[in-house]
Amino acid sequence: MIKTLTKEQLAKTIDQTLLRPITTLKNIEQLCRDARKQHFAAVTLSPSFIVTAKNLLADSDVKICSMVGFPMGANTIETKVFEARDNVKKGADELDAVINLGALKGGNYDYIEREISLIVSVIRREQMAEYNKHINIKFIIETGILTKEEIRKVCKIIEEAGADFIETSTGFGVRGVELDDIRLIREVVTRNIGVKASGGIRTFADAQALIDAGATRLGTSSGMSIMEEYTSYFDK
Repeated sequence: MIKTLTKEQLAKTIDQTLLRPITTLKNIEQLCRDARKQHFAAVTLSPSFIVTAKNLLADSDVKICSMVGFPMGANTIETKVFEARDNVKKGADELDAVINLGALKGGNYDYIEREISLIVSVIRREQMAEYNKHINIKFIIETGILTKEEIRKVCKIIEEAGADFIETSTGFGVRGVELDDIRLIREVVTRNIGVKASGGIRTFADAQALIDAGATRLGTSSGMSIMEEYTSYFDK
């Protein structure tokens, strides 16, 4: 296998994720220990654990990412805006927001554009006024249930709204990310927006292939084993 990333670069693509409904405080403590040790880009967790993770990761380079409208995306726009605001208020540095999938499948692109634009505009306005930091906003589109044309249309909306990332999957859908998902998204958007591959990423080979296809972040619960595999390949 050809070495295309340093260990540090690989770690900074990984959002180490723990979103199981039965996640405990002990699980979150281990998640944060692992993330701090490996210098991952972020930990991705449920909103109820933001404050805990913020305390555990104080003075580290690991960001806190939490969910908006997860995992179904069917909350009202007003609810999503409140959740986004509340997550940032509690200490989230990044937001993973699920779009309204029913509206998208129904062809209601006006609704999708309004939802995405409002979340972005509210957080952008408030982050400058109150928090003095950039909040990365990622929108999850659940590629496994979309047609290619739906993917093309929603990706254009997300980039034009000024979001930071398009994300492929919740991990709770019909399937995780596939290489063709990343390739298609990269055909549609510019390099000004990131692409987060998520769902079913378990090995270093998976990670490398997705990065080669154009992913700039990886959402995975297997970050530790991916880093261990990298070490076994290149750091002997």
